Amino acid sequence: MSRQVKCGSVLIGGGAPISIQSMTNTDTRDACATAAQIHALADAGCDIVRCAIPDLQAAEAIRTIKQQLQNRGVSIPIVADIHFDYRLAIAAIENGADKIRINPGNIGGIDRVSAVVTKARAAKIPIRIGVNSGSLEKDLIEEFGRTPDALAQSALRWTEKIQKMGFADIVISVKSSDVRETVTVGRALSRATDCPLHLGVTEAGVGERALIKSAVGIGALLLDGIGDTIRVSLTGDPINEVAAARSILSGVGLLPGAIDIISCPTCGRCRVDLPRITAEVAAKTAVLEKARIESGIRDILTVAIMGCAVNGPGEAAHADLGVACGDGRAVFFRKGKIEENVSETEIISLILREISQC
Repeated sequence: MSRQVKCGSVLIGGGAPISIQSMTNTDTRDACATAAQIHALADAGCDIVRCAIPDLQAAEAIRTIKQQLQNRGVSIPIVADIHFDYRLAIAAIENGADKIRINPGNIGGIDRVSAVVTKARAAKIPIRIGVNSGSLEKDLIEEFGRTPDALAQSALRWTEKIQKMGFADIVISVKSSDVRETVTVGRALSRATDCPLHLGVTEAGVGERALIKSAVGIGALLLDGIGDTIRVSLTGDPINEVAAARSILSGVGLLPGAIDIISCPTCGRCRVDLPRITAEVAAKTAVLEKARIESGIRDILTVAIMGCAVNGPGEAAHADLGVACGDGRAVFFRKGKIEENVSETEIISLILREISQC
């Protein structure tokens, strides 16, 4: 198990629930627009938000952004994303950043990294070490090439240097746009360190292909018990990243309070409009799921919507509740035990009523 790090009010690692991250795509200097997007991300279920800090004005905007969020009653940690200029990291900390993300390889040497560490230690905030192939040390490139081994060694090297400065609140992130490379690096890091790991397939792209790449890469590591916080990197509206992350966590059974709807793919035995029923139930349970998660419910509720007696209730006996459909009708069951028989028109309202009572 990884050691635990605290980012604002969110615990990362040490057995804490996997936290969902995203990143604003507004101009951080526009505090109103950025605060509004962060508010929307928080409402969507995001746990931690990262903001790009390209200059001093952006670093100073963090204070205003946090004040505006506080005025709206929104409490969510903000991570300052820093490249090249260590002074921006220091300014971001001074303006209330809850965590700093730096790439030590492009920030200008050990003295400048040390200055950031000193400031973070005084503020009692964590540092996320991010490494990519563009900032690898020459000796690692010569030894390993631009490979997963080189990326892992670079991250571990910088982690050790920062730990020797007496700083332990470190999260490591080594991402790649290549799924196999992402998984290989994640497994290597998990064997070599107990620092919390941030997972993601970077620059995954757009649309269904990007979602699949992210689900395969992140999901493979999560199923190995690797990873403490995740971001699904999608081109476009970051709200979509949060929805995708929740789907991945739900798919691997790591989203406390989730409603897991299972349904058969349908075949010639099906005598009801199962695609319509399932889609409507899924759409209407989104609000119920959000309420369960926010209330702190940890149990995952499994709901089965089966098209015939072959797939239910026997094959879905493990479900907390569900229906097995016949010719325009369905039997409702709970943990495999049939409780009542209803018409097709009653299926959706019955399932929603039962979910709301769980």
